[in-house]
Amino acid sequence: MRADRPDDPPRTQLLDAASAPGWKLDELALPSAGAALHGVAASRPGNALTVLYFGGNAFHLDQHGAEVLAAVAPCGADVTIFDYRGYGRSKGQPSIAALQQDALRIFDDVNSRHPGKVVLHGQSLGSFVAAYVAQQRPAVRGLILESTTTNARDWSNAMLPWYVWPFVRLRTSPELQGIDNVAAASAYAGPALVLVGENDGVTPPRLASKVYAALQSPARRLVLVPGAGHNDVLSNPVARPAYCQFIAEMAMR
Repeated sequence: MRADRPDDPPRTQLLDAASAPGWKLDELALPSAGAALHGVAASRPGNALTVLYFGGNAFHLDQHGAEVLAAVAPCGADVTIFDYRGYGRSKGQPSIAALQQDALRIFDDVNSRHPGKVVLHGQSLGSFVAAYVAQQRPAVRGLILESTTTNARDWSNAMLPWYVWPFVRLRTSPELQGIDNVAAASAYAGPALVLVGENDGVTPPRLASKVYAALQSPARRLVLVPGAGHNDVLSNPVARPAYCQFIAEMAMR
């Protein structure tokens, strides 16, 4: 993973009341081994569940968080988002092992404040993080995997355009060889929703279907979103009813 660098262009966007109107935003700080993790808890009156969102590679809550909140808002759930260590507001040196441990630490903290009411949502790289947490924590209320794939080997063998090669190098590094989303999904028995773009050239739908097939719960659903690519699934109008229905079902459990 390539963390933010001092010479990166300054980021001018901010997740605040202006960019996320209607939300109550609380800044969160959580120490983890060798890092200081920072995030935002976004809430609205009457929401019964909290979506813990794990973004893709290079996700920054200030740059992308408002889009996530806008997509989830109609479904009636609060949202908690943290920057990965080394990214955005969070400090530390990123690694896959650290990322996994941070995710467990974050989930435990969020679940302590909303016991049994946390739905995990992972997009792209974040789908590996969310599936790992779901595998490790039975208290997870539900699991949403967006633009997901199976493992580094399958992903690197897919035909990918030049602009995703930094992402591919991340996926095929030696550190990633032991990560397998099919294995994680097969160890999770709870409700799950898998969202995949029909035109996704980064994580092809055929690989997402393998992750879906590995899920053990009868309360699972796969939605192929027509016209969507890798990063625009959640904003697609076809995805919203499925997302909102899943959140409503989790609220009634």
